[in-house]
Amino acid sequence: MQHAKNEIIIKSWPHLCDEVYHNSWQPELGRYRTNFAFRGLSDKNYELRTGLRRNCANHKELEYHILRNFRKYSRTSEPGLTKTQWRLLVLAQHHGLPTRLLDWTYSPFVAMHFATAITDKFDRDGIIWKVDFVKINRSAPKIFLNALKKEQCNAFTVEILEELIPDLKAFDELIGDPFAIFFEPPSIDERIVNQYALFSVISDYSVDFEEILERNPDFYRRIIIPKELKWEIRDKLDQANINERILFPGLDGLASWLKRHYLPR
Repeated sequence: MQHAKNEIIIKSWPHLCDEVYHNSWQPELGRYRTNFAFRGLSDKNYELRTGLRRNCANHKELEYHILRNFRKYSRTSEPGLTKTQWRLLVLAQHHGLPTRLLDWTYSPFVAMHFATAITDKFDRDGIIWKVDFVKINRSAPKIFLNALKKEQCNAFTVEILEELIPDLKAFDELIGDPFAIFFEPPSIDERIVNQYALFSVISDYSVDFEEILERNPDFYRRIIIPKELKWEIRDKLDQANINERILFPGLDGLASWLKRHYLPR
């Protein structure tokens, strides 16, 4: 897919900071309150494709079996986390199961982390996708737009989705062109809170997120991080305490941070 007109190639650390906050001023509020969601990837050529699409190709029917068995075998102290399919999806995605969700963050610095966390990929350019989630949500069918107006918010929550669409089958059966929405997950643990997470989901399993963006070129930008800048950005993020130790609380996150932090260049 062609994105050349929406690409910004970063020249420096200050340039990167300027770009992620570009158009974040809200004159009606008199505040800097961004309308953007960010997704950082270590390779600019990686597609915005869900784990379910990557792993199950065109076998959408496998989604039911994956979720059914995840609910069956999962052991959690809070059964309510798997009470509905929307909550089950969030929990499954959060623990690495292939789902129809894509991970995003409100934080541009968290996105920078994910674009520079894998040192084995420092030989290639990274990317931060910057998407106006407010415009995406407002382009959804009227039933969704009315729900946002009722709640006076810009992003959906699991509770709103549960009230509107009881399960994934009902979501799939919505008539009309494919559309995407962004929603905030429940704060199920420190990791999801610290990563300032939100998710996107598309009404048609067979459509990739980039196809939604292709039809709406004013909804997004691709911020390219040249490989030559990755070490500088990585070191400055570490100094700002944006690292695995914070974003993945626990011994695994600590070990990942130390392994990378002390890696000789």
